[in-house]
Amino acid sequence: MAMNDLTIFPADIAEMSVSQLAALPPEQKAEIDKNLDAAIDWLKKARTKFDAALDAAYGEQARAALRESGRDFGTAHISDGPLHLKFELPKKVSWNQQQLTEIAERIVASGEKVEGYLDIKLSVSESRYTNWPPALQQQFAAARTVDCGKPSFTPSLDSE
Repeated sequence: MAMNDLTIFPADIAEMSVSQLAALPPEQKAEIDKNLDAAIDWLKKARTKFDAALDAAYGEQARAALRESGRDFGTAHISDGPLHLKFELPKKVSWNQQQLTEIAERIVASGEKVEGYLDIKLSVSESRYTNWPPALQQQFAAARTVDCGKPSFTPSLDSE
């Protein structure tokens, strides 16, 4: 069977069950994986370009609608003839970690509980943990939970 005979289109994949897809020959699985990655890449680029076009066409009007309602962030609704657009501009906040650390130290020094002011999440990098001596690892072991992440498969054929 030639590779050209193996083509399965996205609509075909959507109609197939997981067991039908799992039963396909290895060459077909490799082709589908490659084609899906290419389609995803194309769709991401197309989405980015179209979102930029929407921003070029309506961004100024949408931001003005937000400002007119007394807000810098949030949701505004605008129209262009029969087309109605919901514009969402979320607030994105970041905090300077060094400055927060200094503030936390001042809070503790004043006798207050820092947890009343800051959310604190402690973590240890896995590479650091695995390089520790066993005695140190044992001290932290009870606080460590290991779960599985999402599995990933990268098919390739012998000829590749």
